[in-house]
Amino acid sequence: MLLTSRLARAAGLLLLLSVTACSSPSADSVARQPGWDKGAMVTAANPHATAAGMAMLRRGGHAVDAAIAAHAVLGLVEPQSSGIGGGAFMLVYQREQQDLVLHDGREMAPAGATPDMFMAGAEVMPFLEAWQGGVAIGVPGAIALYADTHAKYGKLPWAELFEPAIKLATEGFVVSPRMAGFLPRMAELSRLDDNPGAAAYFYPGGEPLKAGDLRKNPAYADTLSRVASEGKSAFYTGPLAQAMVAAAGAQPNPGSLSLEDLAAYRTVDRPSLCGPYQQLRVCAGAPPSSGISQVMMMGIYQELAANAGSMDDRVAAFVDAQRLVYADRDHFVGDPDHVDVPVEQLLDPAYLEHRASERFAPGATPEHGDPLGFAAGKSMAGIWSRDRSGEVPGTTHLSVIDSEGNAVSMTATVEAPFGSSRWVGGFLLNNQMTDFAREFNPGEQPQANAIAPHKRPRSSMSPVMVFDPQGQLLLVSGSPGGNNIPAYVFKSLVGVLDWGMTPEAAVAFPNITARGEKVRVEVNVEPGPQIAGALKARGYNVQEREGENSGLHMILVSGDTLQGAADPRREGKVEYLAPAP
Repeated sequence: MLLTSRLARAAGLLLLLSVTACSSPSADSVARQPGWDKGAMVTAANPHATAAGMAMLRRGGHAVDAAIAAHAVLGLVEPQSSGIGGGAFMLVYQREQQDLVLHDGREMAPAGATPDMFMAGAEVMPFLEAWQGGVAIGVPGAIALYADTHAKYGKLPWAELFEPAIKLATEGFVVSPRMAGFLPRMAELSRLDDNPGAAAYFYPGGEPLKAGDLRKNPAYADTLSRVASEGKSAFYTGPLAQAMVAAAGAQPNPGSLSLEDLAAYRTVDRPSLCGPYQQLRVCAGAPPSSGISQVMMMGIYQELAANAGSMDDRVAAFVDAQRLVYADRDHFVGDPDHVDVPVEQLLDPAYLEHRASERFAPGATPEHGDPLGFAAGKSMAGIWSRDRSGEVPGTTHLSVIDSEGNAVSMTATVEAPFGSSRWVGGFLLNNQMTDFAREFNPGEQPQANAIAPHKRPRSSMSPVMVFDPQGQLLLVSGSPGGNNIPAYVFKSLVGVLDWGMTPEAAVAFPNITARGEKVRVEVNVEPGPQIAGALKARGYNVQEREGENSGLHMILVSGDTLQGAADPRREGKVEYLAPAP
């Protein structure tokens, strides 16, 4: 049976629900700016974070000011997902200048990193062992990203950005169900309940924090206070830096993070990558993020769905666009400061059209294409070894549009839940080194994402923006979710731009992820079971799933207002600030 009618009914139901759930325009207002009369908005994964971002916008702050304030709060109330011990990508749009830049605050490998650091003889170190080792800790980038973007865009004083987080850490916040829900399982899987500092904070008296508990974090307040008064040097040098080095060097599996690594860390400004979708322009960040995947997926989807006769056909096109692009991304994308990523060739419309013609049979295992060979007229696909690396979901996303129409799409992470479980200064250190290709075979060509000193691991994080035919901002989106991030973000774009959904309906729609030979369908969300059945009937290897880890936070510019969405799978909130009359 075709899914058309069922999908339409589900979309209609979600639309009805979204009308009641959508945040109403606030009684507050901001001064109307020339050429921008649509107000301002923040959507983030926790109400405290959204409130912090909105506080900055009410003071006349830039979208970057709001993003920094919101993320500093997320590091406190959502430590399982991100924090100042990790890194982030911030895609920033300046409306007046029509400028779009990806600010790369991704973690970096220490100088002592080696390509075989996760090998135990001829075998790859098990993930849980690697995850909980000091060897997994990369140089954190979040604080440098805060400082460098604020220096370029910030309108409010630096210290003001940390006031909401410092206040919450000092006075205490109510532990959320999502954070509390992780803790019993983490005690089984990780060293979170054993490591110094982390055990006392998350398991006071030997028992995990519970939803509704009031938790204070004076150490975090002190760390942010020092950063607020001294700048990023308070983080990358001095006692805090020494404590991070000591934590990374502790057993088991100590890492090589050094004071020199911390002092040498720099963010990188990278170009935005854009491509057409119908009359629109889809833009995302350059590698090592996976923003390139959004431009490619939308381009290939446009080809595959051009003659789609039903919603079934469109869902199949959505699945196959993912299968094709994931295979290319996994093989060719790495840190462009260390490897030659064929960005131009991967985004060439002629290659995307050709790649769409290589659509795999539903039961086949997808293989990467040959963008270099296609451009050169000969085979060049064997320059890298096969990459089997994965990313565990432990990330967050926030979207902001300020009162001048500037925007931020920011995805941040500590990699796996609670990062490496190593605690310093009231926050957790990342385990981002496990995002590299952990397998090393000395007799083979390296992978594009192989480990190297000072290299940034490839990330699935895909902050994205879409612009209308007149070049005006239309949509801001992004999500956490490990390797599923490109699929989640792609769903949000297709849902709004092709399937005619509101942001709320698109975000709430079942997640469908197609990386490799399996197609994962979220069946605890309607019409997930019908989608799974229809794909099975077409021959796809469908894996029915529950409890997907998306955390989509989207803003759509709609007429003279903004429509926001916060993923119902997390604890987020949307707040809108209307323009002054």
